[in-house]
Amino acid sequence: MVIYNPKTWIAVFQNYGKHVVHTLRPALIFMFIYATSLYALVNWQDWHFISTMAMHQLLGTVLGLFLVFRTNSAYDRWWEGRKLWGSMVNNTRNLAFKIKVFTGNGAKDEHKWFAHIIPNLPKALKEHLRGKVNVDTLDIIDDNMLAELTKSKHVPNTLSLMMYERVNNLYKQGNISGEQLLALDRELKEFSDIVGACERIKNTPIPFSYAMYIKKFIFVYLLTLPIGLVGEEGLITVPIVLLITYVLLGVELIAEEIEDPFGKDINDLPTDVLSDKIKENVQEILL
Repeated sequence: MVIYNPKTWIAVFQNYGKHVVHTLRPALIFMFIYATSLYALVNWQDWHFISTMAMHQLLGTVLGLFLVFRTNSAYDRWWEGRKLWGSMVNNTRNLAFKIKVFTGNGAKDEHKWFAHIIPNLPKALKEHLRGKVNVDTLDIIDDNMLAELTKSKHVPNTLSLMMYERVNNLYKQGNISGEQLLALDRELKEFSDIVGACERIKNTPIPFSYAMYIKKFIFVYLLTLPIGLVGEEGLITVPIVLLITYVLLGVELIAEEIEDPFGKDINDLPTDVLSDKIKENVQEILL
């Protein structure tokens, strides 16, 4: 995720503008060649025809509505993902607070175990959402944990199960009461809810037909746009077409990036930073 000062307009244009232009460069080059060639052909053949923008004005309104809905849908997914990771930050802190207080200052081994295992969950979740968890990047406490995580097909679930078992053992050994067990259960259950909600966002993309229809709509609109302009605008058609191409495809590009907020695109959620912050906070509480 790009960290920037929203009050500094020039820096915003410099940072994101370069990214958009680089990504859209092939499309902009194609539209430049296409619009220039159309203008040259019309002048070379000395064609005289009456062009009109009436159709594009009407279609532009419809296309604008589609793009607004598209970006809003994508942003809803991005914002829901951010709220889920905000809940992850809060729940890891709350669990660390309760473990620290419920077990007392004498339970150094328990504090150390949870100080390592709790930060593993957000770290494993972000990698799980990106494809596959590399167990070597996690804080491994012992060989048994390494073996369990290595053979696991769903590392976040395995980590949650380990914490459930550890908390249950604390209850069986009399180190925490039944009321304290229920209090800890709320945070542990919330972890599973967060994992499931993130997987729902990841595994349920925008419907294919809808996404493809918008792309086809934009494609047809941009291909026919120079025809509607060249008769009246002449050579100025080329920069006009490039500007409109940049705007329309730029909006679609933003929607594509933020509809899956757990990757490594510049507009995705800062899950790496949040994971590191969770580790720092939890270990400060427990160690």
